[in-house]
Amino acid sequence: MNNLDCEGKKIRCKSLIIDGTKYRTTLNKKYQVRKPYAKPEKNKIYSFIPGTIIRIDASVGQCVKKGDSILVLEAMKMENIILSPVEGVVKAINIKQGERVPRGKLMVELGFG
Repeated sequence: MNNLDCEGKKIRCKSLIIDGTKYRTTLNKKYQVRKPYAKPEKNKIYSFIPGTIIRIDASVGQCVKKGDSILVLEAMKMENIILSPVEGVVKAINIKQGERVPRGKLMVELGFG
């Protein structure tokens, strides 16, 4: 048996059934170390791209409606207006004007009620 033998259990395999035909495939390293799916939280706003905070339009305790401007994030010489995804109250602002943020940083938290 070689290292690619699924039956020998030297590597992990996955069985798929497509249109009644069974296929066996290996699970590569990228798949094995992937980040598990987590349902998005509508009350948390994360940076979707690295950039610089140009302007913060909301303040802690402010009531915002769905579609209200929360902040402006500049990335690749483009200004991205970040809008509130839900109606709520600004609970926390975790960024400052002029700050450079990486992708995936929690910028704003909203509360309900």
